[in-house]
This record gives sequence, C-alpha cells and structure tokens, in this order.
Amino acid sequence: MIDIFQDFYRGKRVLVTGHTGFKGSWLSIWLHELGAEVTGLSLDPSSDKDNFVRSGIGSKITDLRGDIRDGAFLKEAFARYQPEIVFHLAAQPLVRESYDLPVETYETNVMGTIHVLEAIRATPSVKVGVMITTDKCYENQEQLWGYRENEPMGGYDPYSSSTGCAEIAISSWRRSFFNPADYPHHGKAIASVRAGNVIGGGDWAKDRIIPDCIRALEAHQPISIRSPHSIRPWQHVLEPLGGYLLLAQKMWDAPTDYCEGWNFGPKLEAVANVWDIASLVVEEYGQGSLVDVSDPSALHEAKLLMLDISKAWLRLGWQPRLTLHQTVELTVDWYKRYQDEDVYRLCVEQINRYTDR
Repeated sequence: MIDIFQDFYRGKRVLVTGHTGFKGSWLSIWLHELGAEVTGLSLDPSSDKDNFVRSGIGSKITDLRGDIRDGAFLKEAFARYQPEIVFHLAAQPLVRESYDLPVETYETNVMGTIHVLEAIRATPSVKVGVMITTDKCYENQEQLWGYRENEPMGGYDPYSSSTGCAEIAISSWRRSFFNPADYPHHGKAIASVRAGNVIGGGDWAKDRIIPDCIRALEAHQPISIRSPHSIRPWQHVLEPLGGYLLLAQKMWDAPTDYCEGWNFGPKLEAVANVWDIASLVVEEYGQGSLVDVSDPSALHEAKLLMLDISKAWLRLGWQPRLTLHQTVELTVDWYKRYQDEDVYRLCVEQINRYTDR
C-alpha cells in the first residue's frame, strides 16, 4: 500500500459511521490498509452486491450494526472502543427517497449527526471528528460559480435541507462545546466536509447515475437518463476520502487551525452534465445506449451545482488527482471486474493507482 500519510494512521483507533455504505466501505478498506484499528458502526448493507459485502472488509475490522438515531447505543460503542478519530458518514443520502421519507431523512441526517456529536463529547479519547455532509447543504441558487465554505446553508428538497440543518448543528456544537478557543479544556477538533457527486465501484444505490448505468448494461438494456442536462461536479470516491484523511491528520497535528467547513470537489473540467457522464460510461464499458426519459413534472432536483475548492487547495495542499475521463475509467474498471476477481484486492489496487498519481 502506498502510504501518502507517512504512517500517521498506523495503530490509530478510528471509528467510521456508515461503514457498510459506498463511501464508508472504501474509507474502511483504505484505513485498514494504512494500519488503523478500524471500528465500523452502521445499518446493514443495502444489497449483497455492495462494495462492503463483495470486499469482505467487515471481517477485517470491528463491524458493529446499529442506528445513529439511537444515542445510547452510540455512546456505549464509543465508550467500549475508545476511538481517537471519528469519520461520520452515516446518512440517508438520496434526494428522491427524501421526498418519500422526509421525517426519517431528518431524523437520520440531523438528529443522527447530533447523537454522533454527543457521543464524541462524552468520550475523552476522541481527539478529531470529521463530519461528512454533502455539496447539497448549500442554499443552491444554481449560480455559475462554485460555492465557498462561508456561503449560506439551505436546500430545496428534504435531503438537501436536512444536510444544511446538519451543518448548522455541527457549527453550533463546535462553537458551544468544542470551541477552538477552549481546546485545552475539551481537547477535541471538529470539522465538516462537503463533496460533490461521488462515483466509483461498488455503489448500487437507486436513483444514482452510475448504478443505473451498470444495471442497464448488465441487463443489456438501454440506459434511461432522467435528468440529462443536470450539471454536477463529478469525482471518484477516493478523491474526497483522501481529502478527509488528510484533513484529520492536519487536525491531529494542529487541532485549533482547521475546525471549520471544507469543500472537496473536482477541478472545473470535471463539471459535466449527466448525459455526458453516461456517454463516457458506455464508451469505457464498450457497449450500451442512452435514452432520454426526462419528465417535466418530475420532483425537483437541482440542475446546476458546483463547489469552490480553493480553500482546501491553498490551506491543506489538497487537490484532485484524476481527470473526468480517468474518474469514469477507474469506476467502470471496478464494475467490469467485480464478478470474477477478489474485490478487496481490486479496491486496494485502485487505491494504489490513485495514490501513485
């Protein structure tokens, strides 16, 4: 394993919420390979095809099942495993599902986040907390320039607005209980991070363009494109995860300097519409076709959303490593190989390909 963090994570006790999910499974694999003692806390994976299941990472770490809406369970798990670093990824992450389950979305994304913050507050061993939300936390005016970290939180749909609320809660807890000015008293550094539209191998969630493409391709059916003209900042899953890992390291070394919000998005050339992304998938997969099934009366989803990553670039020294074409190539490569190969080794190979750039 190529270790771009200079052995920082070796032996560290790291707790990941949402470790059975798409991003959480990749983060758990990366941390395990870096030598961390990983504890994962999450609901069951959504399908047997998920990266978590196929990779077998659950057998290599401490694998706990539970709901972040259960504050007592969280505090018990934190007390038992005494994490030093926490990555909070557990969420209800789908816009369209939030229209069907608005209350559950808010319970998970807002109160779940608060329960994690309270578990951190109750656990003296925790030194760093990286709270993951989304680019959709911003009050999206569909402007032509990227959102900066100091712009207003908001959101049209229940999912987006719940992440905006989660960001406001994180900011409140940071000022009220984890204020950098009082660091000698509480000893904790808390930051929030926002990424763009993340793609990569092992994601099978409904209503996401890459899983939709792969399901159609495997079934030898045309790919239905619901929002062909929606523009998003596409990035491979390893891009923001590398940013989260770097940020946590920086926070550990200088705990009062980085306790704020951070964007981890792609370069401007990787901002593209859904139709173009699906076309690249077809090109890389070597077969398939697209069909426009857009519905003017469909539930509202933002058509344009971009992030400004200048702050992470200038203050953390982080920047994207992959072009848009490389992002899609690495993603499709996983889906072309997962049925016939050892998926854990496939993931590690892709992490090494990424870090070697």
